[in-house]
Amino acid sequence: MMQPRATALALGALAVAAIFAARANSQQPMSWDEVKTRFLANNPVLGADAVSVEEMKAAETTAYLRPNPQYTISTDGTQMAPHNGVWTPTSSTQLQNQITYLHERERKRELRLESAKEGTQIAGSEHEDLRRTLLFTLRAAFISTLQAKRIYELSQADLEYYDKIIAISRARLKAGDLAQIDLDRIELLRAQYESEMQTALVNLRTAKIQLLQLLDEHTPVGQFDVAGSYDWQAGFDSLENYRKLALENRPDLDAALEAVRQSQTNYKLAKANGSTDPTFGIWHTYNPSFNNPNAINTLGLSVNVPLRIFDRNQGEKQRTKLDMDRARKAAEAANAQVFSDVDSAYEQVRSSVELLKPYKEKYNEQALRVRDTVTYAYEHGGASLMDFLNAQGDYRTVQLAYVQLVGAYLTAAAQLNMAVGHEVIQ
Repeated sequence: MMQPRATALALGALAVAAIFAARANSQQPMSWDEVKTRFLANNPVLGADAVSVEEMKAAETTAYLRPNPQYTISTDGTQMAPHNGVWTPTSSTQLQNQITYLHERERKRELRLESAKEGTQIAGSEHEDLRRTLLFTLRAAFISTLQAKRIYELSQADLEYYDKIIAISRARLKAGDLAQIDLDRIELLRAQYESEMQTALVNLRTAKIQLLQLLDEHTPVGQFDVAGSYDWQAGFDSLENYRKLALENRPDLDAALEAVRQSQTNYKLAKANGSTDPTFGIWHTYNPSFNNPNAINTLGLSVNVPLRIFDRNQGEKQRTKLDMDRARKAAEAANAQVFSDVDSAYEQVRSSVELLKPYKEKYNEQALRVRDTVTYAYEHGGASLMDFLNAQGDYRTVQLAYVQLVGAYLTAAAQLNMAVGHEVIQ
């Protein structure tokens, strides 16, 4: 009686383990919004660059610091020989305490702070630009994964459909309606379908690995999946509107314009650094006097003014003046790059739409109709083997081309989103 009970318990444990294993191996496919959120939270490259922006922010505090006062203590007048036969070395020692402070003129501190803040703005815009380009890389990897999934599903469907044809052909062979050589040719062609399906599977897993790397995820490939719309739309906005949006939203253009403003501030700072900064001092001296025993404390003031005869910061003035011209030219180049990026991406989207229209309106339906018609005729002896194989090959070619064109459209749309600076095509 114990053995059947133990067997039942073992089977129950195996069933529970199988259920938990199936749940562990299955994961809810991630949408684009979920992938994007996880990427922004986990990507180490983006995280490291965000820290650099905070470092620039901390540099603003350093830029606005005042010079530290200087404190000096000194002694003088200590006698090294006896006086009237008595050695009193400290009786005539003079003790002096002095405090000096460098006074910065021509708004040097304010200009340093302004330059540092502009540097922080540039770093922030460059961080946003890095985010923009990395999101495009992420979007391209996401699209590549969806495309690989579609191609894999297409190869699976083709293999299943072809297996049905093999089953029908074997039935025709038994009925004496098909030669053995024709069946052999049909069965040998199945190896090509198997090879294509395995290639599609490898491509799918490779695309997932690249996506996992961008997400900094260590989930096994078999447990990771994504899902999203794999389709296209014919309508999109005009080129002029996309250009206008790009000029308003591109962070790299913002960084270039902010660099122009910073170069102007740095030139002002270089001129200010060429001015004279006096050092004010106040000192107190303990000075024993042999003539007047009561006159032992002395106060004094001093002003130290460097003579800027040779060094008037000429080199930095010239360098920062040249840097203003360089920054303006760089801004012009960035502006031209914006137009180039938008125009190129827009043309890619337009071309992809023009190529996809006939597939959706005609080619897909025609290829399916031809395949089904020739297959029906082949099943009933009304079409040759070559006619069937050609129709099947044409159908696969059209379907694969359509999937790849949709992928090219989605990638071009992502490129246009990156060129504009935000998502204008979902």
